[in-house]
Amino acid sequence: MGVQYLKGDAMSKHPTPAACLVIVLVLAGCVVQPPPPPPPVAVAPPAPEIVVPSYPAPPPPQTEVIIAQPSPAHLWVAGHWTWHRGRRAYVWAPGHWVVPPGPRRVWAPGHWAARPGGYVWVEGHWR
Repeated sequence: MGVQYLKGDAMSKHPTPAACLVIVLVLAGCVVQPPPPPPPVAVAPPAPEIVVPSYPAPPPPQTEVIIAQPSPAHLWVAGHWTWHRGRRAYVWAPGHWVVPPGPRRVWAPGHWAARPGGYVWVEGHWR
């Protein structure tokens, strides 16, 4: 047997217009819309390479004291040597905590690469 609906005092197999309207209004409130897309993440392009006509090679990385992680979302970006043109010498840029620009993003650290005539700093970036 199917579901029976009341029509006045008698039983009927067809819903009344009022019951149809109620069902339509209830189901209309059950429409599920997908969540809006996340906002785009702007990632700055890597800085241009800077050729340092300098010998010898940059010094080895310094040992750093890593301070307490500010939150579980933060990732440590290690320090590196940077070229100071005025001093014509390498200067240490200390490491720091950063929040990745998105989930599952990984930091590819920068590094010095030997090129003819000197060394090039290849900027770190997010992958």
